[in-house]
Amino acid sequence: MFEIEDAKELIALARKSIEYYLATGTYIQDEPKEKKFKEERGAFVSLHTYPEHQLRGCIGFIEPVKSIWETVIECSVSAAFRDPRFSKLTAGEWEKNNLIVEISVLSIPDLIYVTDPKEYLEKIVVGRDGLIVERDINKGLLLPQVPVEFGWDAEEFLKQCCVKAGLNEDSWQDESTVVYKFSAQVWKESSPKGEVVVG
Repeated sequence: MFEIEDAKELIALARKSIEYYLATGTYIQDEPKEKKFKEERGAFVSLHTYPEHQLRGCIGFIEPVKSIWETVIECSVSAAFRDPRFSKLTAGEWEKNNLIVEISVLSIPDLIYVTDPKEYLEKIVVGRDGLIVERDINKGLLLPQVPVEFGWDAEEFLKQCCVKAGLNEDSWQDESTVVYKFSAQVWKESSPKGEVVVG
């Protein structure tokens, strides 16, 4: 588990990584001072407009394939410049200082075992669980904070995760669809470069 001071350091790293990439077009070469940041963890970096709180970019690794330090560097740059849903962040936009950074550090995803798909509705806790829906080559992920932001119940959460995977919204009821859940530690800035709070 990471503490709020760790989160402050990771969010500062995300900002520094974006600024460095804007200036040089390359990733910052930066090594963590503490061993905990060398731990391999899955994580997502999200950018939101302020004060509207509209998503501006979100990219991450589901599995722990790199250290949390490397993951934040790479995913902050990808959220800013490589999220296909948005145009690339420009220096002018960044200088307006109207974006807040959010970091979600993920647990290892667990397969939800059911004998009847309707059991998913009892096994998913909105606000605690993030979801991954997978069928064949299709995969969609939604972070735990998403259904809270939109006021979804468990069924709507499943439907929207199916849509994210490029499937029909009722595909979670298909026996060939598998669903995983995970938890996340989430932190974000209360305002651009402002106080870091639990998300």
